[in-house]
Amino acid sequence: MAAFKRSRSYKEFYGFVLKLSEITKGKSKSDPITTSEPIEKMLQVLERMDVMMSEAPPTAQPTRYGNKAFKTWYKLVEDASIDLSRSVVSEELKDSAAELGPYLAGSIGNSTRIDYGTGHEASFATWMLCICKLGVIDIEKDGLALVLRVFDRYLTLMRKAQKTYLLEPAGSHGVWGLDDYQFLPFVWGSAQLIGHPSIKPKSIHDGEVLKQSSDDYLYLSCISFTKEMKRGPFGEHSPYLNDVSFVPHQLWEKVC
Repeated sequence: MAAFKRSRSYKEFYGFVLKLSEITKGKSKSDPITTSEPIEKMLQVLERMDVMMSEAPPTAQPTRYGNKAFKTWYKLVEDASIDLSRSVVSEELKDSAAELGPYLAGSIGNSTRIDYGTGHEASFATWMLCICKLGVIDIEKDGLALVLRVFDRYLTLMRKAQKTYLLEPAGSHGVWGLDDYQFLPFVWGSAQLIGHPSIKPKSIHDGEVLKQSSDDYLYLSCISFTKEMKRGPFGEHSPYLNDVSFVPHQLWEKVC
């Protein structure tokens, strides 16, 4: 891990996350956001992955986690991942799809363990980063759409997968993690809320705020999904997120 954190790859990925945080700062999903042709193609890829899910309906089984139909969906996505990635890049860059494909396939979970978590989420972010590095996406022009359109669509896809296939949280620390499945939407989502005149970190405990604003802000949609999926007091099943909600001076900059 120490060697990785000294590597160029780590610095590029970390810088990518920070750059998108800066671009997303103070922006709502309902704001006018221009989507370029490559962004539209990325959205089409996610739509096709969603359609594939309908070709792998869950099987009837008495287990709490891990519906085996996930293996079928994973295989469909894996087999198509290179072609799907090729559909985003130009003809001159088509050979890059061989390297892009595994990041896309790896973004939906692990077919052996039938689990999904933040490492898989990072794989999707890496797929986005590589497309930027190829010059297909101009992060200055398309960064906002990358987060609030493409990544948001990915979140919707994976929430559907979690519900459909009862995916085991990958590497989860239970209540001692920020969230069982996601991390990046809390980073970019808190950046969105910087400077908001009324929504504060403690607002996650206000059901009316969540109802009215979850569609606009990634952070709030994550909180809403967590509350939908888990039972009991929020402070017991999500103590870290609960602690964050009481950050000193109620500053989203601090949360981010």
